[in-house]
Amino acid sequence: MQIKETINKGLKRAYQLTITAGDIADKIEAEVKKIAPQVKMPGFRPGKVPANLIKKMHGEQLHAQTVNDVIRESVDKLMKDKELRPAMQPKIELGEGYEEGKDAEIAVELEVLPTVEVPSTDGLKLERLVVPVEDAAVDEAVASIAGQNKSYKDAAKSKKAAEGDQLIIDFVGKLDGVEFEGGKAEDAALVIGSGQFIPGFEEQLVGVKTGDEKTITVTFPEDYQAENLAGKDAEFDITVKQVKVETETKVDDEFAKNLGLDSLDKLKELMRGQLEQQTAGLTRTQMKRQLLDVLAAGHDFEVPEGMVNAEFEQIWAQLQQEASQEEDPAAALKEIEAEKDDYRKIAERRVRLGLLLSEIGQANGVEVSAQEMSMLIQQAAQQYRPEDREKFVEYVQNEPMAAAQLRAPLYEDKVVDFLFDKAEVTEREVTQEELEAAIEAEETAEAKPAKKKAAPKKKAAAKKAPAKKADDKKPAAKKAPAKKKAPAKKAEDKPAAKKAPAKKAAAKKPAAKKAPAKKAAKK
Repeated sequence: MQIKETINKGLKRAYQLTITAGDIADKIEAEVKKIAPQVKMPGFRPGKVPANLIKKMHGEQLHAQTVNDVIRESVDKLMKDKELRPAMQPKIELGEGYEEGKDAEIAVELEVLPTVEVPSTDGLKLERLVVPVEDAAVDEAVASIAGQNKSYKDAAKSKKAAEGDQLIIDFVGKLDGVEFEGGKAEDAALVIGSGQFIPGFEEQLVGVKTGDEKTITVTFPEDYQAENLAGKDAEFDITVKQVKVETETKVDDEFAKNLGLDSLDKLKELMRGQLEQQTAGLTRTQMKRQLLDVLAAGHDFEVPEGMVNAEFEQIWAQLQQEASQEEDPAAALKEIEAEKDDYRKIAERRVRLGLLLSEIGQANGVEVSAQEMSMLIQQAAQQYRPEDREKFVEYVQNEPMAAAQLRAPLYEDKVVDFLFDKAEVTEREVTQEELEAAIEAEETAEAKPAKKKAAPKKKAAAKKAPAKKADDKKPAAKKAPAKKKAPAKKAEDKPAAKKAPAKKAAAKKPAAKKAPAKKAAKK
């Protein structure tokens, strides 16, 4: 194989590889000898089919596969011999006019990862903002739980249902007089004014009494999850079995036991732990952004344009989606358009930080174990339908880029934790508002001067992944149930460049599935 370098500028490289027709022919001959024992043909004993007949029967397929193998092996050898670290998938093209019996000319274009001087972890200083959890906050959280678990008692039979009252009802839903699937329930609990049922359902039950029977007509929303009901009028025959009124919920040991806990003290302990977890998440977010600011300020090196483009496209797509949901989409789009260059700088910063964290991790032996990777894949697979999960797992296992995207956030967090351990950390008590303000200030500093919207967090998404799991079928009269309000989950850290490879990248092996045309598929 002959190698000719055609571009060597900055991080861009390009090469012209020449593979002689003789080398390709030799490989085809070797492949014929390899498969000959398995070839069957009428009139010949197994393994005795002449080579010329094998070529006649399978020549096109053998040639196509051999050319693909030669391209793959040649690119791998190029990467190894030149010690290249591709930033993204190299672009590979088979020269126009190639046909069997001619030399194969292969053009390879790529960007390489920059050489990054790994910074010393000595002398790193960070401040941890700590929010102590006050007893009042715990009591407020418990009161919130109590408010979501209201108690009701039977009202007098003459009591007319009003907003806030609970009804125990049986109902049967009908379309054009015919009962439909999922439209029937017995002893259903409904609080008037809760918005639990579809619009118009609850309002028509104001004033009913225990023992009443009533037929109401409602229109299902246009976006209702059951397509056969969306936008249609339906009648519901309703029997009111009991009208109930709210009673005061006593926050005591008995209340805690009804929630499955031993005592009120245990409930408070649980709430305190959740609040501490919530503030710890915000604290980590603030510390991570502080760390990234320190790293960004101390390092400025060229980054691969392709990686920046990919990061920017992720940011830009999410910004456009958010803008389209504003009251005035045109104005919102115009606003972000004016700040497009600023968002590109954010993408560049994130890629640079991702590469820097990658180099720090490699230099200090930070790794994602096989067990951790397996857990990541299984967790990611849960977002798909059960029948598609195995396909997703196989896809990630066979696609290095997809696996790298899935692995990157965890690897980044492990490097960040490593740096936290190395840093000299001082603590300062602040209020929740002060902590949130500090996070906002650091977010604004990254987005400067694009202050209106912070650049969105990039989502790693495997291409050609199976369809996501469909929503479970809901009872036809009800809306999707609202989640119980509980202390907020741990805040997610804002990632730098998730596409930055944590390990030295290797060229993906190109392989055309069919006989090569004039140009090989661009990878």
